[in-house]
Amino acid sequence: MMSSTHPGSDSGGHGERSHEARVDEVRGLAVSERGLTLELARTRVRAGRPVELTFRITDREGRTVRRFDVEHAKRMHLILARRDLSGFQHLHPRQAADGSWSVRARLPEGGSYRLFADFSRGGRAQTLATDLAVTGAARDRSLPAPAAVARAGGLTVRQRAPRARAGREAELEYTVTRGGRRVPVQPYLGARGHLVALREGDLAFLHVHPDRDRLRFATRFPSAARYRVFVQVRSAGRVHTAAFTHRVGR
Repeated sequence: MMSSTHPGSDSGGHGERSHEARVDEVRGLAVSERGLTLELARTRVRAGRPVELTFRITDREGRTVRRFDVEHAKRMHLILARRDLSGFQHLHPRQAADGSWSVRARLPEGGSYRLFADFSRGGRAQTLATDLAVTGAARDRSLPAPAAVARAGGLTVRQRAPRARAGREAELEYTVTRGGRRVPVQPYLGARGHLVALREGDLAFLHVHPDRDRLRFATRFPSAARYRVFVQVRSAGRVHTAAFTHRVGR
């Protein structure tokens, strides 16, 4: 995985959204959708070097869209995932005066990546995505087998999940411990935690948030497939990412 932790200091609210669990539609399969387009300034970068990723969202007339809702304490979320799902980063770019967005990132390994711009506009969530080529040494990895426990920056994250079936609501619940003792999680972007699920193959994108009182997520996997689930929690001022493989049946 690219980076299992990164500093996190945001604890703001969700704007008009509540903390209660919700099921998001599948998104992130297209670079253009509902009249908006993701335009990435550089589509090829080198591995192992800090790089400034700059992009903008444009409308049907090619004009830069400047106004976005505050969603989970931010107006824009940027997700970077390696195509084999061995790497994941959740970043928060800054908007310039011309409406473009930029963020500094480092991709430690070469290969094909998917870049997701996740935002809300007019009260409607949307995710646009495009490919990013990273030159440098690369080694594709097979998706790990499903497991109930994952390590993340010194924490142990345990998943309790009944067998999921396509199109039916599933509850995924997590506990976080260190050295066998339960670790309380701190608010991160206005929630107890975040979950991004990416479908193996086309990397269809699901972004889900937990209920108010527990680290429990309600989601609906759209099809029978394997998914890589990235769970993010904040503890002791740092954000930790635990990854799980989830097999969804028919």
